[in-house]
Amino acid sequence: MSCSRRDLLIGTGAIIFTTGITSVAASVSSKTLTATMSDGKKRYGMVFDSSACIGCTKCEEACRETNNVPDGVSRLEIIRSAPIGEHPDVTYRFDRNSCQHCDNAPCVHVCPTGAAYKDEATGIIDVESDKCVGCGYCLAACPYQVRFFHPETGSADKCNFCRDTNLKAGKLPACVLSCPTNALVFGDLNDPNSEINKVIANNSVYRNKVELGTQPKLYKIVDGKGEIQR
Repeated sequence: MSCSRRDLLIGTGAIIFTTGITSVAASVSSKTLTATMSDGKKRYGMVFDSSACIGCTKCEEACRETNNVPDGVSRLEIIRSAPIGEHPDVTYRFDRNSCQHCDNAPCVHVCPTGAAYKDEATGIIDVESDKCVGCGYCLAACPYQVRFFHPETGSADKCNFCRDTNLKAGKLPACVLSCPTNALVFGDLNDPNSEINKVIANNSVYRNKVELGTQPKLYKIVDGKGEIQR
């Protein structure tokens, strides 16, 4: 018996919305994907430097153009904080919200069709749209809430480090290339001599929600302004 996208949504919809995001994510530590690749394969990650970001959103624009992201959805967002300080000495804190490319990714564990997967050659978490049935499990399981349904394909979608566009052409991700202040560093975490590992070693960095055991590969440099929202 075949199972259409509509049938699966009807049969599982109640479960998706009654299963708390926290409970799904918290259980991920009991199922661990390979965290490191000792066979010489790459393990791509990114550093976002809050202290260098000026909130220009050129990265958002470049991502949208390079990856043909439709209006109404986004693969990455730059979030501006409330004003910090008093006029005329007002500043803002900027944060990046996008896929963390977790080594231990909840979205991969809960996907019933294998559409959400970890590319073992690069460590990138990606989506095979032809396999996606639109059940929404991955959207509910992601503790970072960075996945969305693509309005044209109906498939789950998100940042994949420009794997099908810039990376395929041997270039850095569009967001990295477009940043005027070099607030983004991309590279291989398995290479001890890579720029990204040097940046991590020489700065105070943090990662969001590491207590869930997701092992995210998006690192952030503290800017010292206001409270860090984890």
